Amino acid sequence: MSVLLVEAFYGGSHKQLIDLLQESVDDCVTYTLPAKKWHWRARTAALYFMQAVPTSPSYRVLFTSSVLNLAELVALRPDLASLKKILYFHENQLIYPVRKSQERDFQYGYNQILSCLVADVVLFNSAFNMDSFLSSISTFMKTMPDHRPKGLDQLIRPKCRVLYFPIRFADVTRFLPEHKLRLRQTQSLHTGSSQDSPDLSEITKASSTASIHGSQNEPPVKKSSKEGPLQENDMEEMEHHPTSSQRVDQEPRMPRPLHIVWPHRWEHDKDPQLFFQTLLKLRERELNFEVSVLGETFTDVPDIFAEAKEQLVSHIRHWGFMPSKEDYLRALCQADVVVSTAKHEFFGVAMLEAVHCGCYPLCPKALVYPEIFPGSYLYSTPDQLCKKLQGFCKHPHLVRQHVVQVNTSTFAWHSLGEEYRSLLTAGSPSSS
Repeated sequence: MSVLLVEAFYGGSHKQLIDLLQESVDDCVTYTLPAKKWHWRARTAALYFMQAVPTSPSYRVLFTSSVLNLAELVALRPDLASLKKILYFHENQLIYPVRKSQERDFQYGYNQILSCLVADVVLFNSAFNMDSFLSSISTFMKTMPDHRPKGLDQLIRPKCRVLYFPIRFADVTRFLPEHKLRLRQTQSLHTGSSQDSPDLSEITKASSTASIHGSQNEPPVKKSSKEGPLQENDMEEMEHHPTSSQRVDQEPRMPRPLHIVWPHRWEHDKDPQLFFQTLLKLRERELNFEVSVLGETFTDVPDIFAEAKEQLVSHIRHWGFMPSKEDYLRALCQADVVVSTAKHEFFGVAMLEAVHCGCYPLCPKALVYPEIFPGSYLYSTPDQLCKKLQGFCKHPHLVRQHVVQVNTSTFAWHSLGEEYRSLLTAGSPSSS
């Protein structure tokens, strides 16, 4: 095996990437540690892999994430030093949000800087990730009391490039409700199908089936779908000048409640506090909605989750991590709006998977999101988030008739796979 894949935190997006490379790139061998106790993985994984990875004359490329201290591994295993060493940043520790400044552990960011210095190629999953890391090195190193090194960013920058995280989008046609099938059929007619999209005939067939078994309490979707991000004046227009189909006296069937999904890790950096505070405001205003709270949990789960579950019990559709990918995708397809409240995000696989499943995205106007999502899907303040969700709760048909203007194919494996294969082609560091 010529490609050595090493992952110190084999879970979430780290696992997705390693599995995809193992499956799609020839001549790979993989060594991993379970996704538990992240801090200890960052501190000690090099020592574990020193013993776990057997020596072999066939290794040519070493690919690992920035959780591993690559400098330590190479020092402990000099036979790996001559390989083409590729370091992939899913996130960086230099700007990780901490609740108190004294909680920031210098060692984790320091390890990532050392790893960059010994790597031959440094990949970032977004421009935001790369730029924030490189621009923070100088300030980060000032934490040292004295004898601070200078110009480290200049040594590292030439090795760096952005290579988006590759997502293998599943065919979710069979999970889509009727209105989403109709929108997807419209999109396919206008843009054509991509390699990760289902065939138009499959969409048409599924749409016909959904029409037969469709919801009995959902008003019919208008033929003219709303294209382009929804604006606030769309909802204001509905408030003051409802169409006949929205007037209660002319439309006896009430639409399904707006279904909001939050598919993120249950940790403080995803700011679940803001999300649940927003939902409680919607509840206080007696608005109709359902919520699915998905995503992985780790050792320490913020207290807000148990509190919110009790307070929002009558609104809950799904609650908790779904081990089955099929069940997870089905839940996303059932949802109308996907929300991020993250304070720490460098890419956001869950948001893009939800968009692929037909969800309308609402993201902070910060972090990586402006790099991926048009401005009208972004909110600047908690009040803006609440106002948008309030409007959608009152007029869920606006979301259900909307064609989301996010080109997910940019982040699909079929678009990025050749770049990954090329990088992992056996070659000396000087040829990279």
